[in-house]
Amino acid sequence: MSAVTVVDHGAGNLRSLRAALERLDARVDVTDRPADVERAEIVVVPGVGAAGPAMERLEAAGLATTIRDAADRGAHVLGICLGLQLLFERSEEGDIECLGLLPGAVRRIDWARTVPHMGWNDVSPSGAGPLGDALPAVCYFAHTYVAEPADAGDVIATTELEGRPFASVVGRGRVAAVQFHPERSGPAGRAVLAAFLRRAADAA
Repeated sequence: MSAVTVVDHGAGNLRSLRAALERLDARVDVTDRPADVERAEIVVVPGVGAAGPAMERLEAAGLATTIRDAADRGAHVLGICLGLQLLFERSEEGDIECLGLLPGAVRRIDWARTVPHMGWNDVSPSGAGPLGDALPAVCYFAHTYVAEPADAGDVIATTELEGRPFASVVGRGRVAAVQFHPERSGPAGRAVLAAFLRRAADAA
């Protein structure tokens, strides 16, 4: 059974995410305590809402430092939706510095006629990497910003919005993230979470 630490920074879809992980037989600890993250082997950074307030809460609670430290010592880290964006270096949403676990920046979707991008969309693999064995998939999105990784090799899958692709799954080493909500994506989302847990278990 995998032990998963879900970071509670006041902006996550925590109840349904916990239920989705528990259906995969994970033991889930939802916490806002840095000490819990410090000793975690699997860390999930969820999120809905805006990057600025989320980073403020993470910094104020001491969670930003412990998430960075967890990644540095080799913990498996998964970002979900806003959590994906927080893993990059900067976001233009509030022009803030983020966690910096992945190189690149987060930009507003400025090419689509309808923003936010909400609803079901295809997730198409574009390279090998964590979570790749759960793709392709059709998953549920709700977001206004997208990540632009500095290294194309960090892009695991893309999704097309009005003729333009964006990175919808990213990862490097033991850090991975998805722009969609796996906990709201039915069997496809369950497969993505299962792939993440399986990869963490295989690397243990």
